[in-house]
Amino acid sequence: MTTVRTRSGAVRPRQLAGDVLAIGRPWFWFVSLVPYYLGIVLATRQLVPPMADWPVLALGAVVIGPLMWISVLAVNDAHDLRGDRLNPRKAGSPLVGGRLTPVGAQVLALLAGVLAVAAALFVSPLFALGTAIVLLVGWAYSAPPLRLKARPGFDVAVNALAIGAAGQLAGWSLLRPLAEFPWPMAVLGTLVGAALYVPTTLADLEADRISGYTTVAVRLGPRRAYLLGLALWLAAGTLSLVMSAADVVIPRSMLPMEIVLVPSLVVAYRHLVRAERSFRGIVAVAVLFLVPSLTFVLTYTGTLP
Repeated sequence: MTTVRTRSGAVRPRQLAGDVLAIGRPWFWFVSLVPYYLGIVLATRQLVPPMADWPVLALGAVVIGPLMWISVLAVNDAHDLRGDRLNPRKAGSPLVGGRLTPVGAQVLALLAGVLAVAAALFVSPLFALGTAIVLLVGWAYSAPPLRLKARPGFDVAVNALAIGAAGQLAGWSLLRPLAEFPWPMAVLGTLVGAALYVPTTLADLEADRISGYTTVAVRLGPRRAYLLGLALWLAAGTLSLVMSAADVVIPRSMLPMEIVLVPSLVVAYRHLVRAERSFRGIVAVAVLFLVPSLTFVLTYTGTLP
């Protein structure tokens, strides 16, 4: 599966493990684990869930974090090799460096996917079904003939739903029926996910253009893509204000803080995303978004009055 060998011709287990982690991009795991934890908080109204639920929740976290991301990103890297070779940000990739072949990456994706579904079955049949659906969408996102990541609109929708809604639903579903889920939170999360995804296509714009990948930024151009992201971010902020004012999920006691933070976050997005047009700006905005998120969790659970 890998081309990394010692002088005797044996595969280096440590190098292979490092390459698997590199493909899995551990920093991405938090993109799904944070909404997953939020879903748990919504279901329990507790910062720390009951100890009796820890084994199931921990197994769910392994599925939705490492296993799912390794599978999805390995498929992505296998089909993006041509473009990644032109992208300086991907210079350290195991595939770009020749340490792993595209076929090897797809075998890794299959193994991680099978493990993810198998582990999810120990959680619940519904969780296993959801895991399989996400993995299938991840394949359709990267692999031909669908290759949704190169179809403007679909690329945004897939990432927005995966980041903003799927994680929350996964955490909630392990503890309570999906029919009872507070769906305005899924809408809010999807808007936030879309607003944070669109700038990633700006960061890779030149490499995608050269490679012939028609992302939303390639189709719209940098200015209109940036304005789309800003509009989605503004819509998310507006919805959170409305939800707080109506005391729907977001407590009304948060409204004064929301009135201050929402405009501040819009200004931060406008400055950081437009000025940086890089992953550094996106990360900065995402970190700032943790402030109202943490405040919501503390207020929702009664930790803050």
